[in-house]
Amino acid sequence: MKKVLVVNGVNLNMLGIRERDMYGERDYRSLEAYIKKAAKEAGVKVTIRQSNCEGKLVTYIQRAYGRYDGIVLNAGAYTHTSIALLDALKAVNIPTVEVHLTDINAREEFRKTSYVALYAEKQIAGKGFEGYKEALEYLAGK
Repeated sequence: MKKVLVVNGVNLNMLGIRERDMYGERDYRSLEAYIKKAAKEAGVKVTIRQSNCEGKLVTYIQRAYGRYDGIVLNAGAYTHTSIALLDALKAVNIPTVEVHLTDINAREEFRKTSYVALYAEKQIAGKGFEGYKEALEYLAGK
Protein backbone atom coordinates (compact mmCIF):
# COMPACT_ATOMS: atom_id res chain seq x y z
CA MET A 1 0.00 0.00 0.00
CA LYS A 2 1.39 3.38 -0.98
CA LYS A 3 2.11 5.86 1.78
CA VAL A 4 1.22 9.53 1.25
CA LEU A 5 2.14 12.48 3.43
CA VAL A 6 -0.39 15.32 3.44
CA VAL A 7 1.15 18.60 4.57
CA ASN A 8 -1.10 21.56 5.33
CA GLY A 9 0.44 24.94 5.89
CA VAL A 10 -0.22 28.29 7.37
CA ASN A 11 -3.77 29.19 8.49
CA LEU A 12 -5.35 25.92 7.41
CA ASN A 13 -6.01 25.26 11.10
CA MET A 14 -8.35 28.28 10.99
CA LEU A 15 -10.81 26.72 8.55
CA GLY A 16 -14.40 27.37 9.61
CA ILE A 17 -13.29 30.61 11.25
CA ARG A 18 -11.43 32.54 8.57
CA GLU A 19 -13.09 34.03 5.51
CA ARG A 20 -16.10 31.72 5.59
CA ASP A 21 -17.44 33.26 2.39
CA MET A 22 -14.36 31.91 0.62
CA TYR A 23 -13.40 28.79 2.60
CA GLY A 24 -16.78 27.67 3.91
CA GLU A 25 -18.05 26.58 7.31
CA ARG A 26 -16.21 23.26 7.68
CA ASP A 27 -13.32 23.28 10.13
CA TYR A 28 -9.86 21.71 10.04
CA ARG A 29 -10.99 18.55 11.84
CA SER A 30 -13.55 18.08 9.08
CA LEU A 31 -10.77 18.38 6.51
CA GLU A 32 -8.68 15.76 8.32
CA ALA A 33 -11.64 13.38 8.46
CA TYR A 34 -12.32 13.96 4.75
CA ILE A 35 -8.67 13.26 3.86
CA LYS A 36 -8.62 10.02 5.89
CA LYS A 37 -11.81 8.80 4.20
CA ALA A 38 -10.54 9.76 0.74
CA ALA A 39 -7.23 7.98 1.41
CA LYS A 40 -9.02 4.80 2.42
CA GLU A 41 -11.13 4.95 -0.76
CA ALA A 42 -8.00 5.53 -2.87
CA GLY A 43 -6.22 2.63 -1.19
CA VAL A 44 -3.36 4.62 0.29
CA LYS A 45 -2.08 5.01 3.82
CA VAL A 46 -2.05 8.67 4.83
CA THR A 47 -0.28 10.76 7.44
CA ILE A 48 -1.50 14.33 7.94
CA ARG A 49 0.58 17.20 9.28
CA GLN A 50 -0.17 20.91 9.71
CA SER A 51 1.94 23.83 10.84
CA ASN A 52 1.96 27.60 10.63
CA CYS A 53 5.77 27.59 10.72
CA GLU A 54 7.65 27.43 7.43
CA GLY A 55 10.61 25.58 8.96
CA LYS A 56 8.37 22.91 10.41
CA LEU A 57 6.79 22.35 6.99
CA VAL A 58 10.28 21.97 5.51
CA THR A 59 11.11 19.44 8.24
CA TYR A 60 7.96 17.40 7.51
CA ILE A 61 8.95 17.27 3.83
CA GLN A 62 12.57 16.35 4.62
CA ARG A 63 11.49 13.56 6.98
CA ALA A 64 9.35 12.11 4.18
CA TYR A 65 12.50 11.06 2.33
CA GLY A 66 12.62 7.28 2.03
CA ARG A 67 9.37 6.89 3.98
CA TYR A 68 6.60 8.11 1.65
CA ASP A 69 5.61 7.45 -1.95
CA GLY A 70 3.89 10.80 -2.45
CA ILE A 71 3.21 14.19 -0.92
CA VAL A 72 0.07 16.30 -1.05
CA LEU A 73 1.00 19.87 -0.15
CA ASN A 74 -1.27 22.80 0.61
CA ALA A 75 1.29 25.35 1.73
CA GLY A 76 -1.27 28.12 2.14
CA ALA A 77 0.30 31.56 1.70
CA TYR A 78 3.79 30.01 1.76
CA THR A 79 2.96 28.76 -1.74
CA HIS A 80 3.65 32.27 -2.99
CA THR A 81 6.71 33.08 -0.89
CA SER A 82 8.69 30.01 0.10
CA ILE A 83 11.69 29.01 -1.92
CA ALA A 84 12.62 26.89 1.12
CA LEU A 85 9.60 24.62 0.52
CA LEU A 86 10.51 24.35 -3.15
CA ASP A 87 14.07 23.39 -2.25
CA ALA A 88 12.86 20.79 0.27
CA LEU A 89 10.62 19.20 -2.36
CA LYS A 90 13.49 19.10 -4.85
CA ALA A 91 15.78 17.56 -2.23
CA VAL A 92 13.50 14.64 -1.36
CA ASN A 93 12.39 14.09 -4.97
CA ILE A 94 9.02 12.57 -4.03
CA PRO A 95 6.04 12.88 -6.41
CA THR A 96 4.03 15.86 -5.16
CA VAL A 97 0.59 17.30 -5.83
CA GLU A 98 -0.09 20.91 -4.87
CA VAL A 99 -3.61 21.52 -3.53
CA HIS A 100 -5.52 24.72 -2.78
CA LEU A 101 -9.07 24.96 -1.49
CA THR A 102 -9.69 28.14 -3.47
CA ASP A 103 -8.77 29.00 -7.05
CA ILE A 104 -5.53 30.88 -6.47
CA ASN A 105 -5.44 31.96 -10.12
CA ALA A 106 -8.75 33.82 -9.72
CA ARG A 107 -7.65 35.72 -6.61
CA GLU A 108 -5.16 38.53 -6.00
CA GLU A 109 -2.36 38.89 -8.52
CA PHE A 110 0.36 37.85 -6.04
CA ARG A 111 -1.36 34.48 -5.50
CA LYS A 112 -0.80 33.53 -9.14
CA THR A 113 2.87 32.86 -8.37
CA SER A 114 3.46 29.41 -6.91
CA TYR A 115 6.95 28.27 -6.02
CA VAL A 116 5.51 24.84 -5.16
CA ALA A 117 4.23 24.53 -8.76
CA LEU A 118 7.82 24.69 -10.01
CA TYR A 119 8.24 21.18 -8.58
CA ALA A 120 4.77 19.65 -8.19
CA GLU A 121 3.60 17.21 -10.86
CA LYS A 122 0.08 18.56 -10.63
CA GLN A 123 -1.76 21.54 -9.18
CA ILE A 124 -5.38 21.26 -8.04
CA ALA A 125 -7.04 24.54 -7.08
CA GLY A 126 -10.55 25.71 -6.40
CA LYS A 127 -12.15 22.34 -5.69
CA GLY A 128 -12.39 22.66 -1.92
CA PHE A 129 -11.92 19.47 0.10
CA GLU A 130 -12.45 17.42 -3.08
CA GLY A 131 -9.07 18.61 -4.35
CA TYR A 132 -7.41 16.42 -1.72
CA LYS A 133 -9.33 13.39 -2.95
CA GLU A 134 -8.24 14.06 -6.52
CA ALA A 135 -4.63 14.43 -5.36
CA LEU A 136 -4.70 11.17 -3.41
CA GLU A 137 -6.25 9.31 -6.35
CA TYR A 138 -3.57 10.72 -8.66
CA LEU A 139 -0.75 9.57 -6.36
CA ALA A 140 -2.40 6.16 -5.84
CA GLY A 141 -2.30 5.65 -9.60
CA LYS A 142 1.43 6.36 -9.96
